[in-house]
Amino acid sequence: MKYFKEAVILLLGPYLILLCRRVSGDQISGKGVVNLAHRQSKWTPLMHTSANLSEITSIRSFFEFRTLDPEGAIFYGDTKEGQDWFVLSLRDGIPEMQIGKADILVSVKGGRKLNDGAWHLLELRSEGRFVVLEVNNKEELLVGLHSKLAEDELTGKIRLALGGMLVDKQKLFHPFEPEMDACIRGGHWLNLSTPWNTDSTWEPRPCFSEIKRGSYFPGTGVAVFNTTDLPGLKTEEAGITVEIFGSWTGTTLSLQSPGFEYVLGELEGQKDVKEVQLGLKEGSENSDLPPEPATLIFTILKHSLVVNSKSELETESLDFFTMWKKGMLLTFGGVPGDSEAAKSTNHLRGCLEKILVQGQVIDLDRALYKHTAVSSHSCPTEAMNELT
Repeated sequence: MKYFKEAVILLLGPYLILLCRRVSGDQISGKGVVNLAHRQSKWTPLMHTSANLSEITSIRSFFEFRTLDPEGAIFYGDTKEGQDWFVLSLRDGIPEMQIGKADILVSVKGGRKLNDGAWHLLELRSEGRFVVLEVNNKEELLVGLHSKLAEDELTGKIRLALGGMLVDKQKLFHPFEPEMDACIRGGHWLNLSTPWNTDSTWEPRPCFSEIKRGSYFPGTGVAVFNTTDLPGLKTEEAGITVEIFGSWTGTTLSLQSPGFEYVLGELEGQKDVKEVQLGLKEGSENSDLPPEPATLIFTILKHSLVVNSKSELETESLDFFTMWKKGMLLTFGGVPGDSEAAKSTNHLRGCLEKILVQGQVIDLDRALYKHTAVSSHSCPTEAMNELT
């Protein structure tokens, strides 16, 4: 019975996360759809709660899960204020469980890939000293754990968290990137009904009813990279290339460094800023996105910036290669900060199906900053097609 309760408390409890209706203040309760993508910071959970261990009686939890994201945190749970902890995540699209308990660290990865954009039924249950993960009614992952140093009777509280961790990431046996662009629905979680706490600034965001691969910008928010974190110069002749594929309107990207700012896209009242329309009509809340995908190839040469093989800016006074190496801000979707250009930006609206820098795919989850409204790995199949 003791091992049964330990497994239930440590490994199944955190599935009490599908709670998305505000009841009072910053508390969430009720069943519904939860979008894991829109939290305020990298490791801070989307929501968290705690309950007395004496309330845990069920051994089975199940829910539906959907994502196109290959990596990120799904849920976390701990006892003894973080001395014993558990986290479920994806790595390469495959489920991974990590457990820290007394003198033991365990990391187990296995089963089918879940980041195919389809809804999958996940079930977690305890079988003695083992925890079983089923996907679509088929056993995919089995984790066993036993420690003679952790046989004391569990008392106190269990802490649960969604989309992040409540202990230092340094405790992980196998580090991973926590951001997860995914949705959960139809959950049945043990027997608890404890409300969840959220950050005071958090607002529930809908999940798209149907999704496709890409990064979705809803007409607000940007994703900012420092060029020192991106692939660098290969040859001076080829320069540095940024390729974007998709359908969009608005400001595509901008470059900033001390004393320099370049904006590629649509702005209002900025006559001295370079603008390229790419044959797309100006976006608005009611306009349709272009039916055919667009391609943008932005090339940075030593003393010039070139868009789709057409020179847009030439200057002998600036060495763009050196600026890239020392660190510039490359921003997708608009202009960061509070400058006049930022305030007048017509933010990007649409789906960037793929972003390449020097031929390498760029993951917006690795951005220096990304607005919570921007979805890193999923776009609606139709503009503004959302499930509330």
